[in-house]
Amino acid sequence: MTRSGPRRHVRTALLALAATALLAGGCTSDGPERPDRARTTTSTTTTTSAPTTTAVVADQLPGMPPVLDAANVYSEAAAGKMSPTVATARPLVYVPDNDDGEVWVIDQATYEVVGRHPVGELVQHVVPSHDMRTLYANASGSSQLVPFDPVTGLPGAPIPVDAPYNLYFTPDGRSAIVMAERRNRMDWYDPVTWQRTRSVDVPCHGHGATTGGINHADWSADGRWFIATCEFSGRLVKVETDTGAILGTLDLGSPDDMPQDARVAPDGRTFLVADMMAGGVHVIDGPSFNRVGFIPTGDGAHGIYPSRDATVAYVSNRGRSGREGATGGGTVSVIDFATLQVVATWTIPGGGSPDMGGVSADGTKLWLSGRYDDVVYVFDTATGALVRTIPVGRGPHGLAVFPQPGRYSLGHTGNYR
Repeated sequence: MTRSGPRRHVRTALLALAATALLAGGCTSDGPERPDRARTTTSTTTTTSAPTTTAVVADQLPGMPPVLDAANVYSEAAAGKMSPTVATARPLVYVPDNDDGEVWVIDQATYEVVGRHPVGELVQHVVPSHDMRTLYANASGSSQLVPFDPVTGLPGAPIPVDAPYNLYFTPDGRSAIVMAERRNRMDWYDPVTWQRTRSVDVPCHGHGATTGGINHADWSADGRWFIATCEFSGRLVKVETDTGAILGTLDLGSPDDMPQDARVAPDGRTFLVADMMAGGVHVIDGPSFNRVGFIPTGDGAHGIYPSRDATVAYVSNRGRSGREGATGGGTVSVIDFATLQVVATWTIPGGGSPDMGGVSADGTKLWLSGRYDDVVYVFDTATGALVRTIPVGRGPHGLAVFPQPGRYSLGHTGNYR
């Protein structure tokens, strides 16, 4: 994770050919040939075309809340659609400081730090539970989850869970899925008792990697399967929700690829995968599990966050790849979901390292951790202006903005539906 990756073009004609090929395609182990991945160091635009088909949601996972708008899986996470469950939650931001083993808590209205809580080594993400009644700090180095009460903003007793780098919940709420990155495993747990019910070894090895780095994921519209990223091997895996069966693997094609966050587009079938070394976002057709495009965004592409109206996605480009002797360069790219093109780029005066975070409940602010600058950034989503820089502890990572609209959480820093 110490190299800066080149940026890449996608030719419209070649993408159209790839999309046509998808009609007859299926899951593959190595992915399609990629003449569209010509590398360059100068381009800042993309000609990637958006998918033209509209998802039809059928045969949804039993027990999951139904998709109410087949063209927009985020329809129930729009501004104003707050669940009664979060009515008494304090509007706070929970910042896990990876290097310090603490969670810092910030008041959203005043931007003031209102709490600091030790939670354990290598705290990576703060994750809302499926029912949004609890937030879990993932202390992977200490093999524990530390629950936070969103009403008080205070932590509770740690829960023993092996190597929780990241945490997700199945759409029906029946299981929690722990991304045990250093174990090369995904572990299914009962989210009430936190007893492990299933372990799945992930085929993330590739390009000589000894650990695949399973870490980020998102679900299809029907909830039957999800796509997860293998950070250290440049690979994606497609997984059946109920059984954990591996439905396919997809190599992104270069030993330099380092996929990070994965988010499904509003259509529920097109996935965007940020690639820190490639400097942009891969476009994946979920049903056929093929790569159909690439959108250059910026160095260190890392997190992906849909806007409240689900018209655009905010992509955090972390810029420099290390703390020592590096300069800034981090930006935020705005991708239009309808065209899959970058329509704006936000900069940070003096540079920076925007990493992971979330959008405010009303959609007016984007909160991101500054991974190598020990700060939290707050952007105005209407103008792209940086409105606040808040000092925190060392190595801030997957912060959670809470509460947010939605009926339920799929996990991570707040994937709501």
